[in-house]
Amino acid sequence: MRGRRKRRYEYRRYRLGYYQERQRRKKRGAVIIASCAAAAVLAVLLSGWFLLSRREGGQEENPAGGDFSLAAGAETGAFPGEGQGEPTPSPEPTAPPRERVEVRGIYVTGMMAGSDQLDALLDLTDETELNTMVIDVKDDGGRVTFETQLECVCQIEAQTRYIRDIDALMARLKEHGVYTIARIVCFKDPWLAEKRPELALKTPEGTPVTDANGLAWVNPCREEVWDYLSQIACEAAARGFDEIQFDYVRFPIGEVADAADYGVELTGSVRQQTITDFLTYAKKRVEPTGAAVTADVFGTIIGSETDKERTGQDYAGLGGIIDVLCPMVYPSHYGNGVFGLEVPDAQPYETVYAALTGSKEELADIDPQIRARVRPWLQAFTASWVEGHISYGGEQIRQQIQAVYDAGCREWILWNASNRYSADGLLPQE
Repeated sequence: MRGRRKRRYEYRRYRLGYYQERQRRKKRGAVIIASCAAAAVLAVLLSGWFLLSRREGGQEENPAGGDFSLAAGAETGAFPGEGQGEPTPSPEPTAPPRERVEVRGIYVTGMMAGSDQLDALLDLTDETELNTMVIDVKDDGGRVTFETQLECVCQIEAQTRYIRDIDALMARLKEHGVYTIARIVCFKDPWLAEKRPELALKTPEGTPVTDANGLAWVNPCREEVWDYLSQIACEAAARGFDEIQFDYVRFPIGEVADAADYGVELTGSVRQQTITDFLTYAKKRVEPTGAAVTADVFGTIIGSETDKERTGQDYAGLGGIIDVLCPMVYPSHYGNGVFGLEVPDAQPYETVYAALTGSKEELADIDPQIRARVRPWLQAFTASWVEGHISYGGEQIRQQIQAVYDAGCREWILWNASNRYSADGLLPQE
């Protein structure tokens, strides 16, 4: 009997000791948590003081791409659906920024890049001032143009082998000294819209939103789309592309598009915040690869509040968060009478010079340390649909290039959808 009491007593002492030890651990844990919370608050206060101290002329310094944009996006409802919240964390920087060049480039489709016809374009870069190719990595049909093991691409079978051996292609381009830019078409994506219908942009009646050629769009407000595009961008950078260029990084235009269900109350400011937030998100994902991030924008948004609100492309806003802005200043894109010109398409020098002068004025207030470089797209095609148009050959191409230089820019890219380029209007290789 006495032995049983002794064991019971010892067991109670053991339980009491165990309880006391648990309480001590809880207290130590509470102290540690409180200390961490205090340190976090102090860090936030110090970072806020640092950002405020770096303000200049109303522009907030934001070399990392702009966390404040993501916060603003949450307030405006720019992150609907399952993806709401912070972007997928990026890895720590693993590569220094790639060496930049003064780009003098041409656009090349994925099909052209994977064919024997690329030889002629390489000869052109060897013989003339051209030094860059902008190559489709994700094209207007939503297809990734080379084989990849990315799960998000493989799941919907989005890849097509226009480029049979991407690594061999990249090595060949580098042998010729070609600076490489990966073009990624963003929100016009009929393939993703078909394979992931929940991401497709639709009217309240369920009708897909398409362009004039029947190509469907996905919802720019869905962060799942942002993640998909960013993964492809990082893959392209890993394969050796020097830059990532996002095209169709805007909202669709038209009455049907305006009536579509975006999951948020869509206003001009929400459009602009969404596009700004996407490019901020993508830049943070791509930045560790060392590749630069650029964006194609309508030239008509420069100085036009209406076009800015319709597309969501805020020229000055984007000029402070990405590396390069590529305005499409094709003379054929401007209506007759714009810039005081009877037919802008018939006056290529004057049109490009006026557009880039406006660009310079619009970006003037951005801190030069973070201000994007401006690299316009120039017209290397004849716009036969424009009333009063002229034929575009070497003379008209040279006039546009000269306007770029006279307006204070140093870089340019020629666009011809069929990739027909010649040495006419180009200077010989030094």
